[in-house]
Amino acid sequence: MASPPSQRSSFTPLPRAHPWSSGEIISDSLVPEAKSTQKRKISQKRKTLSTQFSISGHLSPWPMYASGQTILQNRKPCSDDYQKQAGSWQQEPMCFAKPRYLEQLENYLRRELLLLDLGTDSAQELRLQPYREIFEFFIEDFKTYKPLLSSIKNAYEVMLAHQRERIRALEPLKAKLVTVNEDCNERILAMRAEERYEISLLKMEKMNLLKVIDKKNEEKISLQSEVAKLRKNLAEEYLHYLSERDARKILIADLNELRYQREDMSLAQSPGVWGEDPVKLTLALKMTRQDLTRTQMELNTMKANFGDVVPRRDFEMQEKTNKDLQEQLESLRADYEEVCKEHEILLQLHMSTLKERDQFYAELQEIQRTSTPRPDWTKCEDVVAGGPERWQMLAEGKNSDQLVDVLLEEIGEGLLREKDFFPGLGYGEAVPPFLRFDGMVENKKPTKKEVVNLLKEAWKERLAEEQKETFTDFFFNFLERRFGPSDAMAWAYTIFENIKLFRSNEVMSQFYAVLMRKMSETVYINQKWTIAQLLKEMMSTDSQNEGLLSREQFSTILKSTFPLKKEEQIQELMEAGGWHPSRSSADLFNYHSLFMENEEGQSEPFVQKLWEQYLNEKELYVQEIKQELDLELHQQVTLGRLREALMNIDPSLDRQTLRMYLSQAFQLPETDLPEEGDEKEESNVTLLQVVLEQFQVSDIKRMGPREQEPAS
Repeated sequence: MASPPSQRSSFTPLPRAHPWSSGEIISDSLVPEAKSTQKRKISQKRKTLSTQFSISGHLSPWPMYASGQTILQNRKPCSDDYQKQAGSWQQEPMCFAKPRYLEQLENYLRRELLLLDLGTDSAQELRLQPYREIFEFFIEDFKTYKPLLSSIKNAYEVMLAHQRERIRALEPLKAKLVTVNEDCNERILAMRAEERYEISLLKMEKMNLLKVIDKKNEEKISLQSEVAKLRKNLAEEYLHYLSERDARKILIADLNELRYQREDMSLAQSPGVWGEDPVKLTLALKMTRQDLTRTQMELNTMKANFGDVVPRRDFEMQEKTNKDLQEQLESLRADYEEVCKEHEILLQLHMSTLKERDQFYAELQEIQRTSTPRPDWTKCEDVVAGGPERWQMLAEGKNSDQLVDVLLEEIGEGLLREKDFFPGLGYGEAVPPFLRFDGMVENKKPTKKEVVNLLKEAWKERLAEEQKETFTDFFFNFLERRFGPSDAMAWAYTIFENIKLFRSNEVMSQFYAVLMRKMSETVYINQKWTIAQLLKEMMSTDSQNEGLLSREQFSTILKSTFPLKKEEQIQELMEAGGWHPSRSSADLFNYHSLFMENEEGQSEPFVQKLWEQYLNEKELYVQEIKQELDLELHQQVTLGRLREALMNIDPSLDRQTLRMYLSQAFQLPETDLPEEGDEKEESNVTLLQVVLEQFQVSDIKRMGPREQEPAS
């Protein structure tokens, strides 16, 4: 029974003591006088509450007297007694009022809690005081259980006192920890400042060294040109001195001959000659004639032996000329062989081109016979929202096929806006896990910009966490964290319909491909990493932090970042970045503009060209694998043969990358792959079509050239 209002209003809260002063803990800190005073207060409160709360001076046994009536008897449900008993139970009232003692205790506890000042630091300790008082009332009223309840209360009070002492002991450690944390932060900031200063010094030193290297290279080039000029002058002087030496020898021989003739003439004209002995003269004449005959014979022998001999100087010059001509002949012969091979290849290409031309001509004739007139796309200007200006912006640089996609997206966007609900796809195995639902799902109708921003946030959170769960599970969990479990399914259907419709949007199309497992998420991650590395290289080259690069710097960065790209691909990237042959190489441009995106997530032509070249390179790489295997799509390929094919077309593959490619192709963990030369390689087989499909989904690329260059 509930007490009358007069009795309830007569109850007033007792004076509140310290939260730790009402316990019965036997401690050295409590003096006997304080204990006796505390016991008297508790006893007075107990007497007051017991007289006010109890009826006729004793405790109400609620709900004990009600439990006996509500306990079902052990009867069979189908028996007549059970039905009669159930009928009687239905007629009896099932509600029982709380005892007055319990209601008064609850009201007292509620009022005491409302009077507490919870804004102070000791609010939690003060909050325990009303509960202690209620517990004391129970201890005093239940005489039978008083020792047990007192021991329980004392145990809790001792533990609370112990915990309070531990907290007080740990407070200095907390302050010390804060101080140490601040010191560490200051030291880290100082170290970072020193590192930045050292980096700036190293950059300046690098620039100075580069200038010194350029200066030394210029000096080297000038010295080489000077050495070449001196060598040429030396060769000319050498030839000049050789001719001078030969002329001098001839001149000396002529002078000796003239001197001998003059001496003979002087002897012939001198009067003393006629006075010599004739016999002596005859003997001298005879000896002279013999010498002349011997000399004539030697001269004839020399003419016979060396009549066709040329001078050594002429021989060396002719030998050098012959060697140069021989080298030219070998070079021309090699060029001729290459030209012959190219001619044969061109002939084959010409024949294949002729066949393709005939085939294309036949297809053209068939298309001209069966095709409809070219559509007039200007008719769409009045239909598309935004008028002619928006249609011209959408149709700029697109062919008819792309314009059809744009028109379908515009029509689909209007239809998607009109839908208020999506029908659930059910729980079939073919349905993606994040779309398994029965019933109607609400269309949230977000804008295109909102969907793109939501997908970017999902990618950002996916890259920040460890990828332990699948992408589909992560996507649905992300929606639950963002919008709550009640709206997660509606947002999943809404986003799925949007990304399925807007295929021309890069962010939506890539997210849809990853979500439907048509592309591995590592493809997107590695592409973003490549773009970040390229921007980092440009920023490191821009030492002045002006945000500008020249044509030579831009080309050098592209070639160093993508060493396997051809010159035509580098030129395509430069043109996509804004460089044209008509522009001067000294012009500068803002390289940050290459990586910007509009509000709908569309990137600049430079990033689009990078993505297009990546897809083309992967397609070419997969075709090379197929040609190397030389199998039909329905034929099976072994793990060992695929390993050999990958090493043949890409000798630069390292062991870890090769095992990753094989794991992706055969859908096996890398730990389960057999080693090279193991007999288990021949037992692991799969269809070639499955291998090529897995390569198309995963992130594979060439690691080096097809043929290794010979070491110099």
